[in-house]
Amino acid sequence: MTFGQVTLQLLEGFKMTGLIFIITLFISLPLGLVVTFGSMSRFRPLRWLTRTFVWAIRGTPLMLQIIVVFYVPGLLLGWSALPRLTAVLVAFIINYAAYFSEIYRGGIESISRGQYEAGQVLGMTRTQIFLKIVLMQVIKRIIPPMSNEIITLVKDTSLARVIALVELVMAAQNIVSAKALIWPLFYIGVFYLAFCGILTLLFGYIEKKMDYYKV
Repeated sequence: MTFGQVTLQLLEGFKMTGLIFIITLFISLPLGLVVTFGSMSRFRPLRWLTRTFVWAIRGTPLMLQIIVVFYVPGLLLGWSALPRLTAVLVAFIINYAAYFSEIYRGGIESISRGQYEAGQVLGMTRTQIFLKIVLMQVIKRIIPPMSNEIITLVKDTSLARVIALVELVMAAQNIVSAKALIWPLFYIGVFYLAFCGILTLLFGYIEKKMDYYKV
């Protein structure tokens, strides 16, 4: 099997890696904000329920969550199994929404109470205070932890192979099994490094663009 053939086969797996990454990111980012509002709610039962959910998700491995989403509905309820990609996406979105929610909460709670009070003195509503005073400061403060979590997501996509979904790592493993070649397992590091490198440059650019807004 030539280098070009291996690369093409790995690119097929990389498409699945990219798909998991993009869908997870675009759904879990806004969902994480919803979870944040729940965990910061003044309604105590909702706050307790939301924080318990976040604790459970953060306290168990993502691999286990994928297995639970894929197998448990069938075992307990007799339902037919979800498609593998759907199960992976559900697990990833729930997991990352929980992590993102804590980043959002930390950013919001880092803003001093005096800034809210100043907005109220100016006659602004709570929504106006959040959008015009708090939001940009929160975005600036959460960029570093958010970028770290998003880069982690790139590498976590490899866990999809636990239910035999063919992403980048499993594509390499299939080559190893079929062709008795070991080097493709090391070659996939190039794909991950390139992907994470692009994201690192992107977040570095965003951080520089946010430098004008001093907090």
